[in-house]
Amino acid sequence: MRLLDRYLLRQLLVPLGYCLSGFLLLWVAQDLITELSSLQRRKLLAGDIAEYYLVKTPEFLVLILPMALLLSLLYALSDHARHHELTAIRASGVSLWRLCVPYFAVGALASMVCLGVNELFVPDSADAAEQIRTRRLPPPAGTPGRNKIVNLCFTNSRDGRVWRIGVYDVRTGEMIEPVVSFGAGDGSRRLLNADRAARVGGVWTFYNAREYKEGELDMPLLKTNVLREPLFSETPEEIRSEIKISAALGRFSMRSTKKADLPIVEIANYLRLHPNPPQAAAIYTKLHGRLATPWTCLVVVLIAIPFGAPSGRRNVFVGVAGSVVIFFLYFILQQSCLALGPGGTLPAWVAGWLPNLAFGLAGAYMMSRVR
Repeated sequence: MRLLDRYLLRQLLVPLGYCLSGFLLLWVAQDLITELSSLQRRKLLAGDIAEYYLVKTPEFLVLILPMALLLSLLYALSDHARHHELTAIRASGVSLWRLCVPYFAVGALASMVCLGVNELFVPDSADAAEQIRTRRLPPPAGTPGRNKIVNLCFTNSRDGRVWRIGVYDVRTGEMIEPVVSFGAGDGSRRLLNADRAARVGGVWTFYNAREYKEGELDMPLLKTNVLREPLFSETPEEIRSEIKISAALGRFSMRSTKKADLPIVEIANYLRLHPNPPQAAAIYTKLHGRLATPWTCLVVVLIAIPFGAPSGRRNVFVGVAGSVVIFFLYFILQQSCLALGPGGTLPAWVAGWLPNLAFGLAGAYMMSRVR
């Protein structure tokens, strides 16, 4: 890495750290003021409150990282311009695009961080936070318990199987009173009833199982204490994907599930079992939105450089205000597209990627006009 690159990175990363820390402290303080009485009513201790905000931090980090990057990049560029450093660097033969390579590297890295946090931590953060909020309260009477769903219906459209489960444990994958409707080799439909089922050694195992031909429930074709069905290829991960997608689409809810973003892998699992899913526009819009959103950080770099890099005497706050306004216009367009996609007004890929393409190309054009 060249000495110039190290210098530019250092001048950017320091204000970026300050911006992230400042936004985080402001968020915690503001939320704590609002939620403190509610947390006290739930009898949470200081350690519980600290853990509560710790598990909510990834969701907030994804929101503030693009804005923090924008402000820190504008600060760094304005500081360089004020001391005529950018003019000197470009006069030595370094082009603006080459000068900005460290900034693009930080934007790409920030995008990868957002993608990783979005996939690994954000989807479960809302659920984990709610569990912390209610950990010292007795469960409501009549509830099946945390991580359990009553009367779950799971459909595998790809293989033509329908699972109806009395009680399903999301954490262990254990089923109570499952009923599976599936196609037999002779073209008829069969029903498999059992008292309990679990996935043992990668194979669904049914206990006290009875198999019937649909419409002839008085004459079991098979009755056994233990039945292993290796042809039932559904996995607990795919069932969890069905549960999360269904909850997001409002088809059912469970006590421990709160509204949260769906990771890409969950959407992919659902689409693998449902090649032609209901509410396809909503699901594919969510998928493209999840793929496109992390790259906001890279778009932010393209937006910030044309406002911070130009040389000459100018009011720094004009450039800062202009870029912030453009960022908020980007955010408004992004939310509008994601709202129009589920109804089919916009194609799913357009709803997900249009803000990035429009503002990224506009930023690249403005950079090419910088003198």
